Amino acid sequence: MKIKRIEHIAVAVEDMDFMAGLLGDKFGLDLEYTEDRAATRIGMLPVGETYIELLQGVTPDSGAAKWLKDKGQSLFHICFEVEDIDAALAELKAKGTPLLNDEPIIRHANCRIAFIDPKATRNLLFELAEMPKDGPAGH
Repeated sequence: MKIKRIEHIAVAVEDMDFMAGLLGDKFGLDLEYTEDRAATRIGMLPVGETYIELLQGVTPDSGAAKWLKDKGQSLFHICFEVEDIDAALAELKAKGTPLLNDEPIIRHANCRIAFIDPKATRNLLFELAEMPKDGPAGH
């Protein structure tokens, strides 16, 4: 599998506006864009060629809201950009790695993504993302 870079590090936050303001004020990071996906609001802040992704639950049943209730504001997952997500998933399946997504789904910035089951990584959540061939939407 060809991992190109860490695409983003996702953090579950209680208040995206507050956290984006704090990261801007303290570290000079600017919120590049926000995106609403189902029950989660996503905010992307570039750091070099990587992003910090802020995740705020919009409804109490969202994954981010449940995470916050159980763990508080904290690291949610690490996303690796891969060259070919289909090949990466096939390789992981061949290694017996359990996946949360057997097939890629479309998510942030129209990326094709899939998550590795945290049972395979001792409770760390990893995401794989293949960027759209014509460049990510919103970036």
